[in-house]
Amino acid sequence: MRQEPEFFGDAELDLVFIAKKLRESLPLEQALTQAGIHFAIELDTYSGGLLFRSERTGVFFYVLPEKTEAAKSVIRGLHLKPFDL
Repeated sequence: MRQEPEFFGDAELDLVFIAKKLRESLPLEQALTQAGIHFAIELDTYSGGLLFRSERTGVFFYVLPEKTEAAKSVIRGLHLKPFDL
């Protein structure tokens, strides 16, 4: 379930996915909600492109650390690649 960052208080959140396109973001929001996982989203920039690097805007998905693996499982279920450092 999508929450505002204030919902999580002072808790550190884990980045689990960066949606580069809206068609990735919307199904993931629905899947995380159906799984009962609270998450926060933030629009931010990332570097993209192989030959010509550029700054692009994406939707960053964050969850509580204890929900990281469950969220990554949901992401993989949509045939997407979770964010890993």
